[in-house]
Amino acid sequence: MNPNTKKGLLVAGGIILVLALAGVSTLLLFEKKANYELVQEFELDKEDLENQYTEFARQYDELKLQVSNDSLSALLEQEQNKTERLLEELRTVKSTNATEIRRLKKELASLRKVMIGYINQIDSLNRLTAYQKEVIADVTQKYHAASQQISNLSEEKNTLTEKVTLAAQLDATNITLAAKNKRGRTTRKVKNASKLQIDFTINKNITAETGERTLYVCIVKPDNSVLAKAGSGTFDYENRQLPYSIKKYIEYNGEEQAVTVYWDVEEYLYAGDYRIDIFSNGVLIGTQTFTLK
Repeated sequence: MNPNTKKGLLVAGGIILVLALAGVSTLLLFEKKANYELVQEFELDKEDLENQYTEFARQYDELKLQVSNDSLSALLEQEQNKTERLLEELRTVKSTNATEIRRLKKELASLRKVMIGYINQIDSLNRLTAYQKEVIADVTQKYHAASQQISNLSEEKNTLTEKVTLAAQLDATNITLAAKNKRGRTTRKVKNASKLQIDFTINKNITAETGERTLYVCIVKPDNSVLAKAGSGTFDYENRQLPYSIKKYIEYNGEEQAVTVYWDVEEYLYAGDYRIDIFSNGVLIGTQTFTLK
């Protein structure tokens, strides 16, 4: 081969190699820039997801301020804790972990559905009117629907179901307390009382289970102790045993029912504020305070 030709081929090969290296370098720079921009996009996506979880947790704080129902407040507290737990998981996940980010997005969508359900429930509870019994039936259905949704995200299904049933508990109203003397007449002086008569109404509730119910009536004295006969026993309330004054069995059929019970006074009663608490199935269903002179 001619030396000049060989030299020319070497020069041409060198130029091609330089151009190839330059091309590869350019591609690497473009790829690095693209990867950087993609990472930035992942970071922004994760940051937006964190903001949404944080906002959900804040909204649960606002919802809890709108309700006075202990059972519903407990449910909201559980959902808020779940939201905060998922937020902590998100903060420990790398922005490039697409699988985990996708899972947490799905969890967020589920949380959104649950929150919408709670907002609807709170709105219903705040608008209870003369049609309260019909609304309670609707709220109970929403509670069950919410419980079904939550059961897919939590291991607290049994506890939540028990709380939901509180919407169908009995309700005792129109509670009155009268001191009676030995002749059965109402007396204004508690020291002259030989019997205390307690009247109240069990309200109509179309969502409550019918059948025999046991009512526990507690007469709480001014010193906060409960009037109780020796050996009268106790009943369960919030994981503890409480003494009661009177036990009353009723046959409940879902309709309004008037109830009267008596306490035979065998101890000294002094003037002051007496409170009547009425319980059924481990739930306080009515309370009223009276001043006896």
